Amino acid sequence: MSAPLINRLRWIALLAMLAGATGLLSMEKQEAMVLDDRSSGDDRAQNGARWRLYTDGVMGGISQANIAFDVVDGRRCLRLSGDVSLENNGGFVQVALDLAGEKNISAKGYEGFLLDVYGNAQEYNMHLRTDSMRRPWQSYRTTFQSPPSWQTISLPFSQFQAYRTATPLAPADIRRFGIVAIGRAFTANLCIGRVALYK
Repeated sequence: MSAPLINRLRWIALLAMLAGATGLLSMEKQEAMVLDDRSSGDDRAQNGARWRLYTDGVMGGISQANIAFDVVDGRRCLRLSGDVSLENNGGFVQVALDLAGEKNISAKGYEGFLLDVYGNAQEYNMHLRTDSMRRPWQSYRTTFQSPPSWQTISLPFSQFQAYRTATPLAPADIRRFGIVAIGRAFTANLCIGRVALYK
């Protein structure tokens, strides 16, 4: 084997390792089911369900947020923006999408979520809710960083932590997911270009 070929293989291995360590994956290399690619241009996803905005106002908080349907660097996206406040026991803003719509989608047989995001270098959460959850504060949660450029982020189900529930996460039972700015006072500005389930 020639020295140039060996060097090239080493570079390929290094890049693959870095991609795995950061959770950044190419959509083209995944067997994925797209939940939303923003082709509608409005609040509707591919299955006919609509994105919804939630804030801590439901529990007396004063965080403010908006969703907009935007184009960033030539890509259609949903933009979550606003200010998260910890006053009045608040501390979150969220956009969420049901997997049940005109077309019901099941996460059974998939390994996790892929998100195409463009953010403001802040940390955000993804929260999952299942059919077994009865209380609004229960969820399965993980965090991710929002790079200031378009990136695809992998969020495997094994990475999600149960929050105020003892029931293990069953992907087949997931009925809703949310993208959440939570836990600290900061300005949210996150664009979501595509959401998919991957195998």
